[in-house]
Amino acid sequence: MKFDKPVIGGPCWTELGTSDLEGAKRFYTDLFGWRPETDPRPEAGGYTMAHVGDAAVAALSPLYQESQPVAWNVSFAVADADDAVRRVEEAGGTVILGPMDVFDVGRFAVTRDPAGAAFQLWQARAFPGAGLFNAPGTLGWVELATRDTDRARDFYTTVFGWSVNSSQWYTQWGIDGEDFGGMADMGDRFPPEVPPHWLPYFAADDVDATAAVAQQAGGAVVLPPTSVPDGPRISVLRDPQGAAFGVYAAGQEG
Repeated sequence: MKFDKPVIGGPCWTELGTSDLEGAKRFYTDLFGWRPETDPRPEAGGYTMAHVGDAAVAALSPLYQESQPVAWNVSFAVADADDAVRRVEEAGGTVILGPMDVFDVGRFAVTRDPAGAAFQLWQARAFPGAGLFNAPGTLGWVELATRDTDRARDFYTTVFGWSVNSSQWYTQWGIDGEDFGGMADMGDRFPPEVPPHWLPYFAADDVDATAAVAQQAGGAVVLPPTSVPDGPRISVLRDPQGAAFGVYAAGQEG
């Protein structure tokens, strides 16, 4: 990711909805050295901020609805959540939740693109988003997996005004050419029941060691550590509750 703080249109936060909050705290603390802090207010519903040093870098929360999958969710910063929701709907997307206020920290909505990939919109007030990017244990890349790359390109450039850097093999998203994420064609690499989705990638000092720790802590390796041609070393992992996420070698941002 070529910026080091939240910017309008870019990924600003990622949070895990999990069926086992305490288990998730243990797993990600073992994996990334996170320091989790759970909001004690009953109305916060167990929402837990994960920190690297003093910086909030991600969140863990219980599942709030029966239909909610165990998964990582990616939030994009917007200047006006209500206006962004309007753009999502006009471009063919749908609204799952909101827009709604979250205490005094911001206003958010949960939406889906036309192919069904869920993502969140965040209008910052007291809380702008992650306080650190690209460092070990923090968000450094986001990737859309979809079966309709042409429609996704039209949708996201319409909603967010992203720049697009495409090759024969991969599409990268950016803001004024500063890339922060990418898009992969799911093709036949995923079972038909796996829906389009956004995947966060966290930086790691050592991708191979991180994959090994994930397995030892009860997780699984979906994509073994791999060196991407002209790109970083990466791996895709799954936590013990089934949520997928990626890791990449810190210092090899796109």
